[in-house]
Amino acid sequence: MQSKISEVKEQFEKELSQTDLSDEQAVENLRLKYLGKKGLLTDLLKGMGTLSAEEKPLFGKLVNELKAEVTDAIENAKEKASEAAMGKKLIASRLDISLPGEGYKHGSTHPLYDIREEVIDFFANMGFHVDLGRDIETDWYNFEALNTPKDHPSRDMQDTFYLSQNAMLRTHTSGTQIHYMEAHKPPIRMVALGHVFRVDADATHAPMFQQCEGLVVDETITFAQLKGMMALFAKKFFGENAKTRFRPSFFPFTEPSAELDVSCVFCDGKGCRRCKGTGWMEIGGCGSVDPAVFENVSIDSEKYTGFAFGFGLDRIAMLRHHIPEISLLTSNDQRFLEQF
Repeated sequence: MQSKISEVKEQFEKELSQTDLSDEQAVENLRLKYLGKKGLLTDLLKGMGTLSAEEKPLFGKLVNELKAEVTDAIENAKEKASEAAMGKKLIASRLDISLPGEGYKHGSTHPLYDIREEVIDFFANMGFHVDLGRDIETDWYNFEALNTPKDHPSRDMQDTFYLSQNAMLRTHTSGTQIHYMEAHKPPIRMVALGHVFRVDADATHAPMFQQCEGLVVDETITFAQLKGMMALFAKKFFGENAKTRFRPSFFPFTEPSAELDVSCVFCDGKGCRRCKGTGWMEIGGCGSVDPAVFENVSIDSEKYTGFAFGFGLDRIAMLRHHIPEISLLTSNDQRFLEQF
């Protein structure tokens, strides 16, 4: 029986040397011939039944050793056949693995997010508390507490998304100031940031945008301090040469009120198509807090004064980066975002 083992070993080595190792099927056929259920090594083990008890241990050992050798040889042959087959596929395909890969594009923060963080840092460094407020407000916080009763004509200036008769998507972040004054007593120094919603859409307006509003309340607050802070803000975000001006305006919750303009970032104040030849571009509104607002939150208007200001973060981003249309900021266009 040992001679039979030697014959099988010699036969396997001869057939292995004659097998095309680039042919996976040929290698598989060789495996089946020797290691399959009906293979030659299986037949050898079946023949152990004819041996004596003394011969079986040695014979079994020799067969198992041969089986291990054949198995290792077959595995090596399969690996070579697999590599050869892959090589053939690569040669036949259009894929050139020697070319450098394209890789993944590195992302960056959104320009609106960058502006938002800069605004927060600017006011936080000046000692302002940051509050995000809530997207849904009641009529009281969005209008009435801000000196805008139901029959007030200024409500027509803000077409509103109503959720019910008394609830709406906020049209400005000013309602957050009311919440804050109800919970805190002067001195107050806070900014409210978040999304606001209005039925409005054109090149410079969107139905949803981000707004920042600030409030300062103390015993000796003046309009001059408001002007100084807004001048610092303009220089921070539009350069040291940025100039500001205040135009008389109207807001129900401030008196006196003003529109805040900054020298045109496109023409440095010389006058161009973007600023309609004026040399100025509006960035927000501001004014001294109306005493009626203080009375609505139980703050003594005889003792305390304050100022408030507000502007759109989208507007700041447009001017900072010379973006022609506000819709680009939310279009998710990769070509646009790659510029930042």
